Amino acid sequence: MQTRPRLGASKVPEVTLAFWITKILATTLGEVGGDAVTMSMGLGYLAGTALFAVVFAAAVAAQIRASGFRPWLYWAAIIASTTVGTTLADYLDRSLGIGYGGGSSVLLALLLGTLFCWQRSTGSVSVVDINSRRSELFYWLTITFSQTLGTALGDWAADTRGLGYAGGMVLFGGLLALVAALHLTTRLSRTLLFWAAFILTRPLGAVVGDFLDKPLDHGGLALSRYAASLVLLMAIVACIALLPQRAARRAH
Repeated sequence: MQTRPRLGASKVPEVTLAFWITKILATTLGEVGGDAVTMSMGLGYLAGTALFAVVFAAAVAAQIRASGFRPWLYWAAIIASTTVGTTLADYLDRSLGIGYGGGSSVLLALLLGTLFCWQRSTGSVSVVDINSRRSELFYWLTITFSQTLGTALGDWAADTRGLGYAGGMVLFGGLLALVAALHLTTRLSRTLLFWAAFILTRPLGAVVGDFLDKPLDHGGLALSRYAASLVLLMAIVACIALLPQRAARRAH
């Protein structure tokens, strides 16, 4: 059901436990689904990136045109962003030979630069203020860089640093737990903690996705990418249908 913006309402979801569960499922789907298209289907990283970029652009355009928060449309755009982030990061890191460390550094700079420009342009990078076209454009641009960065970071931790997929899950899961603890026990900026958690869910999803579909001799479970993608998609649909989905609102 479409909801119209009200005073203090945003066009993105309220940040709840349901939001984070759905976000982690979506980032994992993006990793597995992106690999299914580029590797299992054999389209390659460049063609896969072009395909998902078109889907992402269409979803974001529809999201921006919407008059209020629409859960199905929002999460479709998130899934599209995480799949294009997967294929784009793989293209930069592998096809162009930048490497995981180099790709992560470039993408981190782009992400921080976007957040800086967003803050200077609108005065806020808080999700409760996503109710204008300018803030929405910055929001989705930030998401694009964060999703792409997350894939590169996940591969960097698992492969370059030798942590493996299990080690990567422990690392990024532990960092997310730390952010949650800071949220509960300190007065640090909620906006800062939100974006820290939002960014960290992507490399967590990347290593979980790789753990599911990579070969046994590479430390994965060698599950079918198509089957894993379908299961993850069904879980996301269940979350959207069954868990509360409300627009973020500024406290009064």
